[in-house]
Amino acid sequence: MARLANLETEYPVLDSTVRNFCASHGIFSAAFAEQNDSSERLKEGIAQVLSIIDDMHQPWLNGMELLEDAKRNKHVFPTGIQGIDLLLGDGIRVGQLTELVGPSSSGKTQVCLRTASNVARNHMVLYLDTGNSFSPQCIAYFLGKTISPSSAQAKNQFLQKVMSNISCHSVFDIFAMFDVLHQLESYLRCQDGRGCCQMRLLIVDSISSLISPVLGSSSTLGRALMTSAGYLLKKLAHQHNLAVLVSFARVSSVLVWLN
Repeated sequence: MARLANLETEYPVLDSTVRNFCASHGIFSAAFAEQNDSSERLKEGIAQVLSIIDDMHQPWLNGMELLEDAKRNKHVFPTGIQGIDLLLGDGIRVGQLTELVGPSSSGKTQVCLRTASNVARNHMVLYLDTGNSFSPQCIAYFLGKTISPSSAQAKNQFLQKVMSNISCHSVFDIFAMFDVLHQLESYLRCQDGRGCCQMRLLIVDSISSLISPVLGSSSTLGRALMTSAGYLLKKLAHQHNLAVLVSFARVSSVLVWLN
């Protein structure tokens, strides 16, 4: 029952009482719990476990259901850079992971910052900064070039709104990134279905500095971590209608991790 113990922080109802009861009775259904115990908290705990299992094993979808989902949820967010949007077919796509690859100092961070400033006009953005390259001054500059003539007060209010929609986290190793992504997954699970301003873009700039150290190991741990990172990013994009933009340097050993 160790894995249930790890869930207690997110699901307080799965306390030691629930876990011990499950372990001692081999419970696989809520009906079994109802027959053998009258505790309402235990029943709530079993129901929570079943709900988690259902979320992990989504039902199969047919082609028409996938098409409807694509029409309804998989929108496109322009980066704000005309040439890139043209190449991408209007911008980065919700529900997909977009890779931005190039040598050092080729402008990858500028694209990430421009995209963040553009999407944050109407949606929340999470920006994972691995090299202290996030620049609020650049975002303010990009916004200043696109704001229509108006009063200084209106411009300031618009700038505050966009800036408040961007959350920046500094992550300097792959394990710190995993922690943030798991927190994001919990947040997205709670926000799904709400009508408020929602998280719609995740940017990782740049993932190269996180991946390269683990690739230096001769063991299989490095590649396992790469695979896990790619899987989690794609899962977040697909299940929560999130656009994911990842930048990294042009290193042949790194290019395979997402493909």
